[in-house]
Amino acid sequence: MTISTESSIAVSAKSLTKTVTAQSGSLSILSGLNLKIKSGESVAIIGTSGSGKSTLLGILAGLDRPTAGEVALAGNRIDHLDEDARAGVRANHTGFVFQSFQLLPNLTALENVMLPLELAGKENAQTQAKTLLERVGLSERLTHYPRQLSGGEQQRVAIARAFVGQPDILFADEPTGNLDEKTGESIIDLLFEVNRENNTTLVLVTHDLHLARRCQRVLRLTQGHLEETVEHSGVAQ
Repeated sequence: MTISTESSIAVSAKSLTKTVTAQSGSLSILSGLNLKIKSGESVAIIGTSGSGKSTLLGILAGLDRPTAGEVALAGNRIDHLDEDARAGVRANHTGFVFQSFQLLPNLTALENVMLPLELAGKENAQTQAKTLLERVGLSERLTHYPRQLSGGEQQRVAIARAFVGQPDILFADEPTGNLDEKTGESIIDLLFEVNRENNTTLVLVTHDLHLARRCQRVLRLTQGHLEETVEHSGVAQ
């Protein structure tokens, strides 16, 4: 099912609410939040720890469901869908870089990156995966398992996996959080290269203001609402 929205809108939310049950009672994380992100746009979401940034990203990407409100992803209304249906939309349109990597421990770096292509029945999965791992500086780690990689190397594998399917929309939760400054800078450059080359929509949660300021828009999540900020240079790349 599609939502009636402009074709140029990649991600949208209307009156989005997320409430969870805590020991002290009901806790409101998102409160009637509204958002529109255009196709090909780069947007950073910032805010204090515990403000709900990762929760919002998960709902926008279809990894979680809101308590109330509407969410559309690549023109598909997803808030009312079950997990299998949301997974189908994600597989066709999105990539996701998790803060906790989410690599499969029994697969090598190369196999982890190949997996999305193989599941989609794509040809030349190995060649494409090798190319992406080379771009993130891991050409010498193709046959290593996650346990044999440092945290930064695992993050780079996760980023390569997110890119390999050439998604329409890339969601990233603290994509440079486990990387040293030099590697982090190269990954930031790669994020925006992909954004520019493939017109990929970037939606980032980050504490890194240097990264946030390279996005076209910076949104601050405060008390369950998003506010446009002026904390950017006005230049996406």
